[in-house]
Amino acid sequence: MPLRAAVEADLDDIISLIKALAEYEKLLHEVVLKREVMREHLFGPNPAAKVLLAETDDHKVAGFALYFTTFSTFLGRPGIWLEDLFVLPEYRKHGYGKALIQELRRLTDGRVEWAVLDWNEPSIKFYESLGAKRLEGWGTFRWDPAPSAEASSS
Repeated sequence: MPLRAAVEADLDDIISLIKALAEYEKLLHEVVLKREVMREHLFGPNPAAKVLLAETDDHKVAGFALYFTTFSTFLGRPGIWLEDLFVLPEYRKHGYGKALIQELRRLTDGRVEWAVLDWNEPSIKFYESLGAKRLEGWGTFRWDPAPSAEASSS
């Protein structure tokens, strides 16, 4: 199963996958990313995140994992936060998602953590089939960025 680190030339494929994921999650209206800002944060001099791509044998992009480093004070070591994992529908049940997760586990001796929408039973069952455990007693909090002057003047 071909996996590789994304390079800047993959940016349009990554953005396309993000939009496909958002559509699947019924959150396409929340995708407001700007290509150049995304390029800077993924491939600039100080990347905020990394992307693994899963490809078919004929080099078509089948899915991706976007992730970044975290740190566990209790373990005293870094881990990985999986921000997004997505495999295009036509490539599901062929091992791409499992290969991406296994590669993330290989990349760290710390935790690999992520969030999943509570209605997304197919993903929950997939993660549980790999031995992942739901964290009981923990909730997710978020502060969204303040609206920019540009957005509020529109």
